[in-house]
This record gives sequence, C-alpha cells and structure tokens, in this order.
Amino acid sequence: MQLNREALTRAYRQMKLIREFEERLHEEIQTGEIAGFTHLYCGQEAVAVGVCEHLTPRDKIVSTHRGHGHCLAKGCDVEGMMKEIWGSQDGLCNGKGGSMHIADVEKGMLGANGIVGAGAPIAVGAALSAKIDGPDAEGKLGVAITFSGDGACNQGTTFEAMNLAVVTKAPAIFVFENNHYSEHTGNAYAVGTRDDIASRAEAFGMKVWRADGTDFFAVHDCMREVLEYVRVPGNGPAAVEFDTERFFGHFEGDPQRYRGEGEIERIRTTRDCIRKFRGSVTEAGLLSDADLDDIDTATLDTIEAAVKASRAAPRPGAANVLENVYINY
Repeated sequence: MQLNREALTRAYRQMKLIREFEERLHEEIQTGEIAGFTHLYCGQEAVAVGVCEHLTPRDKIVSTHRGHGHCLAKGCDVEGMMKEIWGSQDGLCNGKGGSMHIADVEKGMLGANGIVGAGAPIAVGAALSAKIDGPDAEGKLGVAITFSGDGACNQGTTFEAMNLAVVTKAPAIFVFENNHYSEHTGNAYAVGTRDDIASRAEAFGMKVWRADGTDFFAVHDCMREVLEYVRVPGNGPAAVEFDTERFFGHFEGDPQRYRGEGEIERIRTTRDCIRKFRGSVTEAGLLSDADLDDIDTATLDTIEAAVKASRAAPRPGAANVLENVYINY
C-alpha cells in the first residue's frame, strides 16, 4: 500500500524518535543517575511504528519490559517518559513506574510489564471490553494488542490468553516480536517450534500472519490485513510474528557473551529497519536525504530537551509515598 509523503515522514520521525531515545538512554545509564533495570528496544522500531500507525485512540496496547518503543509509537509524551525513567514526580507515573512499568491509559497504553507474558491476559480483557462496547459507526470493533517476545511465547499465561481469546472471539491481536533471544538464550534452543512462533497461535484456532519485522513496509501492510480481519465482529483474535533484531543486550550492562562473533555488527549493517526505510524512500524519490536529515536534527533536539528537563525535574518526596497505592480496602 503506497503511503503519501505525510505518512512516510511521520513513520520515519516515529522510528527515529524511538532510536534516539534508546541510544541516549544507553549513554545516560552509564552515569548512574537512572535507577533500576532498563531494556532497550533499538533495532525493533519498525514493529512498534508499523503496528501503531494503524491504531485509533479507541485501540489499546499492552507492552513488555522492553516497552519504550511501544509507548512512543502509541503517542506517549517523550518528556513525560524520560522523566518517569529518571524517577521524577513529573513522570507519566509520578516516578513510581520507571522504565519497565510505564503506562498512559489516556493514550491507550495500558502499561509495560516486567513479568514475561503477563501482558497477554490484560490485552484479552481489554479486547473483551471492546467487544462489549460494540462496533463504531463504520461497523468496526476497537482492538487490543499485546506485544510479546519469543520468550513470552513459552509462558502459560500467553497460552491461556490465546485460548480465552479464541473461545470468547475477543478482538485481540497477539504480536510476537521474534528477536531470536529469550533473555540470553537463543530461540533455537528454548522454543520447540524454533523460528515458527506463529504456528503455536494457529494451533489454538486463530488466523496468523508472518512478516519481516526489519522492514517497516512489510509490517505496515501486514498489520493492515490483520486489523481489517479482527475489527469485523465475530471474527475473533489473530496473531502475527515479526522476525526482528535487538541491537543491545537483554538489559543494560549485559555483556552479551552469547552473541556470535561479529553478529551485532552484521545485524546493524544488514537488518537495521531505519537504514532500510531510508534507502527505500530515497531511492524511490519519495523523500530526500535532506528531508530525513532535518528530521534527524529535530529529533536529537527533542531528546536533548527531554534529558535536560528530566535532570532538573523534582523527585517524589516523603508525602508521595502512599499516593496511588492501596492502604486500605
């Protein structure tokens, strides 16, 4: 499906924003100012953006511990996210969520989750809510999407959620980002179906799709088909597997001794979704290098401003300790 100039520009801007957000965090974490574990999304930007560019404010997503890209793609505020990661009272979750638990319900982002596979049941619940609400004026249902990795595909919670979605015909979409590593273990060793996660979902009785997760256009076209199917009342859920790569370790500080020699350099050279996007649109004359360079510059300025604001933002005080938690029932 041919995208117009405005859509192409927005897609590149979103992917570049995620990339620079993550690259800057990779630097800032070394300073010791950011507490807790951080899991970076670099390399997988085409999946988050290719999926979320189709979504409406009515649609919901649930993320993972590697969730910054999903948040940004769904429209969460850059500065609010950066402040949250810095532990600021002004962060999206008042500094109590941190990197692994960012949420913005108003944007339809129901939360990142530090528990592997825990997002799938939440998404099914949101999908059932959308089913109960019924279709819009065009006869289309809202949807709920859960992002999972090749590690979560082994979790019982994910299996139970897929089964429940099929049984209830919930408009849920299970997006599996297969980056080939469950923490530090290759999927050829840890996943019985190896490089075919989608077939597991198919066994539950739902339709499945597969696409190259390092190609924005492949992701975008695939998700258009998936959403057209799931939005039809009565069709029920679907699953899609995107073959992708992560450029950094499982967490910041991961020595990555499980990687093959030259592996990171190879995937950064041959499977970088932003590099591939840039090459495609400039060769086709849809956008120029100058157009994209301007976006790059503006993105770096945005990230720099967010970091400066986060460093100066107030931290939660003693009076905030008991806010947003249950102290009685």
